[in-house]
Amino acid sequence: MRKILEQTPKKQKVSRLLRLRLHSYFLTGLIIAGPLAITAYISWWFVTWVDGWVKPFIPLRYLPETYLEFDIPGVGLIAVVIGLTVLGFLAANLLGKSLLGLGERILQRMPVVRGIYNGTKQVFETIFSADGTSFRTVGLVQFPTKGTWSIVFISTPATPEIQKLTPGEEEKIGVFLPCTPNPTTGFFFYLPKSEIIELQMSVDDAAKLVMSAGVIQPESLFGKEVSIEQADQKILEDQDQAVS
Repeated sequence: MRKILEQTPKKQKVSRLLRLRLHSYFLTGLIIAGPLAITAYISWWFVTWVDGWVKPFIPLRYLPETYLEFDIPGVGLIAVVIGLTVLGFLAANLLGKSLLGLGERILQRMPVVRGIYNGTKQVFETIFSADGTSFRTVGLVQFPTKGTWSIVFISTPATPEIQKLTPGEEEKIGVFLPCTPNPTTGFFFYLPKSEIIELQMSVDDAAKLVMSAGVIQPESLFGKEVSIEQADQKILEDQDQAVS
C-alpha cells in the first residue's frame, strides 16, 4: 500500500510532464506552420494579383499557357521585373534621360497631375534610394506625455523654413511614430534632436515589436537559449511551489 502511494505522485508528475511536452510540441508546430502558411498565402495572392493585371497586356504567343495545358503562375510578375529593369537601364542612358526629362516637363504643366507625380516621386526616391537614410534608424521619444516612451522611425532633418519658424536653435528631426498593430499608420512630427534617443535596434525588429504590441522582442534582447526540458521542469517547479 505504501509503495502504491509513493508511486502515485511520480505517475502524476510524469503525466503532467507528458501533457506539458505535448502542449509545447503543438505550439512549436503551430509557430512553425503558421508563418509559413500565411507567407505562402500572401505570396500566392500577390503573384496572382500581378498576373491578373499584367497578363492581358502580354501577347498570347508569349504566354506559356498557349503551348501548355495548365497555367504557370508568376509570368506576369517576371514580366514586371524585366520591364522595370529595362526601364531603369534606358533611364540611365542619355537618350532615356532626355525622354524622361521631356515627360516630366509635360507633367509639370498639368496642375493636378503635377502634385501627385511630384509627391509620389519624392516618396519613392526617399524610400528606395541606395544612399538614403530615412526610416533606417529607430529611436525613442517621450510620447504622448513626459515619462512614457514610444518607438519611432527617424526620418530626415527639418527643412530650413520649418527650422526657422519653430522655437529654439537646436536642429529639428522628423520622426514617424507607428501605431499598433498596423505600423503603416501613425503620427509624423518634428522634435529637437536632443529629445530623440537612437537605438541599435533594426527597423525590422522595431516593426515586429510594434505590430505584436511588445510580445515579439528583438533577438538581441534574449539571453541564453533554454531547452524544452528545462522549460518544462521550470513550469513543474513553479506549479509545485504554487500548490504548496
